[in-house]
Amino acid sequence: MGVNSENPNKGHRSRVRQRFIKEGNLDSFKEYEVLELMLFYAYPMKDTKVIAKKLLEKYHSLHNLFNSRPEDLMENGGLTENVAVYLSMMPYISKRYLESFYSKGLVIDNNSIAIGYLNALLQGQNYESIYLLSLDINKKLIAADRISDGSEDTVNFTAEVVLQRALLNKAKFTILAHNHPSGCNEPSISDDRATEELRMKFESLGIRMIDHIIICGDKNYSYARRKRKGFRKEY
Repeated sequence: MGVNSENPNKGHRSRVRQRFIKEGNLDSFKEYEVLELMLFYAYPMKDTKVIAKKLLEKYHSLHNLFNSRPEDLMENGGLTENVAVYLSMMPYISKRYLESFYSKGLVIDNNSIAIGYLNALLQGQNYESIYLLSLDINKKLIAADRISDGSEDTVNFTAEVVLQRALLNKAKFTILAHNHPSGCNEPSISDDRATEELRMKFESLGIRMIDHIIICGDKNYSYARRKRKGFRKEY
């Protein structure tokens, strides 16, 4: 009686790739399958399913894995420098991809467009940052300036720096934005105070601050959408 010694995993990589090609997305892929597919191109001869599952067991999610520093991935994940750099680049590649979708000259005349653009700028960060969007009279984007970076739960800036940047850009409208990596999308008391101070100072210069947006995953907060004091619901 003969024994079938054919490798049951033969053709596995091809099947996974063809599945992606056929479906045209990764929606039906489990997290480890997404990582397994990515690792095909880092490990030509290894069983990447095993590696993917071990990494996710340690880091718990693709988000945590991709947002780890290369040094951590090498020391704690047991990866080579090449693979560690490859994986830790993912959030930045995604960010550049989204930024390229929103080119300079984008018209930001509603809340949804503003949030889409700001998500591209701030996605995946584990520290707070403040951005100022300067718009012309037609609400066309002039510039997106990174004003300041902070820690996981706070960021400091001065109103003078923000105002100066808007004046240099010859802005007619502005949108202030920052992110909350903590997961809480509600503005703090200091957020409210800083927002009102800036709104009033912009007004004295003939510049209308049309929104302050807090980026927080899929729970974004908009002062304009909530019709907070001094903000109109529609841009």
